[in-house]
Amino acid sequence: MTVLAAGAEAPRVNPWLSEARATLSLAWPMILTNLAQTAMTVTDVMMLGRLSPEALAAATLGHNLYFMLMIFGLGLLLAASPMMASAVGRKLRFVREVRRTVRQGLWLAVAVSLPIWAVLWNAEAILLGMGQDPALSKAAESYMHALQWAALPFYGYIVLRSFISALERPRWALAVAFLCVAFNVAANWCLIFGNLGFPAMGLPGAGIATTLSSLMMFLGLAAVVLLDRQFRRFSLFGRFWRPDWPRFAAMLRLGLPIAGILTFEVSIFNIAALLMGRIDTVSLAAHAIAIQIASVTFMVPMGLAQAVTVRVGRAFGAGDAEAITRAGWTAFTMGVSFMAAMALLMFIAPRMLIAGFLDLDAPTNQPVIAMAVTFLAFAALFQIADGAQAVASGMLRGLHDTTVPMIYAAIGYWGIGLPLGIVLGFPFGYRGAGIWIGLCAGLAVVSVLLLARWLRRDRLMPFLGAERGGGQPRERPSTHE
Repeated sequence: MTVLAAGAEAPRVNPWLSEARATLSLAWPMILTNLAQTAMTVTDVMMLGRLSPEALAAATLGHNLYFMLMIFGLGLLLAASPMMASAVGRKLRFVREVRRTVRQGLWLAVAVSLPIWAVLWNAEAILLGMGQDPALSKAAESYMHALQWAALPFYGYIVLRSFISALERPRWALAVAFLCVAFNVAANWCLIFGNLGFPAMGLPGAGIATTLSSLMMFLGLAAVVLLDRQFRRFSLFGRFWRPDWPRFAAMLRLGLPIAGILTFEVSIFNIAALLMGRIDTVSLAAHAIAIQIASVTFMVPMGLAQAVTVRVGRAFGAGDAEAITRAGWTAFTMGVSFMAAMALLMFIAPRMLIAGFLDLDAPTNQPVIAMAVTFLAFAALFQIADGAQAVASGMLRGLHDTTVPMIYAAIGYWGIGLPLGIVLGFPFGYRGAGIWIGLCAGLAVVSVLLLARWLRRDRLMPFLGAERGGGQPRERPSTHE
């Protein structure tokens, strides 16, 4: 045991190193949770692929429609994270403030689920209107009628996950998510194929399995916040019926731009897939492989973005400009460094990555493999930009700065990336490569614009601080409504 001499100072801990440790501690459970949630969809696809090619095609059609609606609602609910984080950092009646934000987040989850249910109930008519095959559209609707009910419990889980993340205890969400992934595998096996005495339900069985898994995710995390001593003091579900309309409106103001950012980004990748389908089947298959690989690596900067929203948000609530700077740049450096390593891997070992999807020795696969190698080279180019824009968006979200970033996303993805990809892909004849160049350009533009806005944060923070109620004197925490 080392004893300090009288008058000696304790060794100082590097604040940047401390921030790096705090960010990693918060981010890695979030990254694994994101991977677990992705694994749930991958499980559905893998098992339905074993059922029949037609079932897989119908599920893909239905899930694309489902995902487009779900991602918008997810953006709305992500507003809860910076609101709670800044309240915790501000320490101004934060128990009450956090409780009310959770309550209105759950209200918003119900409000956004209702129109999603209405739209998905008519999935067949929507898909037919998009020119899809009638038989596949009908099958997709049977899948949607079972899957659509997963929206509300999943959104409830997201709100509760934001709560425990704001308190920097995200490991509970990870544990619940992995348990539910295992349940989803078992439920799919039973309900799709009729194992263990269950009826063989096919597509609807997959939807029911995912809905039950989402319900378990919400109930599992609800049990945690009710039973854990540190969470229980917030009484999250007390007086649930009591409205807080100003807070509900504030969540919408913050969440609508986040939803816009996610929608602009996701939609350009969906449209890219449709454009690949207009070229030929080989281009579409190669594109699907490259995008799937890129989506897995993206889980790391996505988790870092969620972590930095909390870290910056807490520093923002406390009014600590130095802590804001450290939190932002630490996560940004981690995200860009990881994506640079992934870019190098895609450049030097593309066939190793493709081997997880296709038999490299099969002669019939060679055209797809060659095209996928080309597309992975472009995916490597946009790795750094993709990681930069994801983390920078989370940094700004921690400052409650979402409206201008949404405009940047619209400019980069729809104003530059998509038109450039279409022009290069078709009139200029670069085909799939041209579309990928457009994706790279769009991501690069958005990342540069977001980073430039972060560099101007000192001029923006007085205005942003006024919006979130900063500058008020600190008071002792209160548990009273």
